Amino acid sequence: MKNSAKNFAFWTSILTGALLLFIGGRFFAIPEPATTAYGIHVPTNGDFSFQYIKGIRDIFTGAILLVLLFAKEFRALGIALLVGCMIPMVDFSIVLTHPGSETARLYPHLSAVLISLPLGIYYLRTARVKKV
Repeated sequence: MKNSAKNFAFWTSILTGALLLFIGGRFFAIPEPATTAYGIHVPTNGDFSFQYIKGIRDIFTGAILLVLLFAKEFRALGIALLVGCMIPMVDFSIVLTHPGSETARLYPHLSAVLISLPLGIYYLRTARVKKV
């Protein structure tokens, strides 16, 4: 059981990090469709500042998760996942309160919270504390 939980956490973490890299990259490559997929649509008039901010935030988050995972810094990964939960929580509330938002656009943000919380707890509970 322990080994299967470890494998599940490992592969879910890889998938989460890679998906965040993809989502972040999409905000740079195709900013308007990425914004709509996020759950809001605002006129940009050709200024994609918000999209680039959102994109680099997701790229950084995905990269830090993968770096911590492959460096086997599981305690730090658990902390990053738990603290990082504030991002999809706030994203959820932004989409929820945005006029004309679609309920379906809330699910990715909620899913991120439901993935990050248990993963973060798992890594914190199973990580060995290094003695100095």
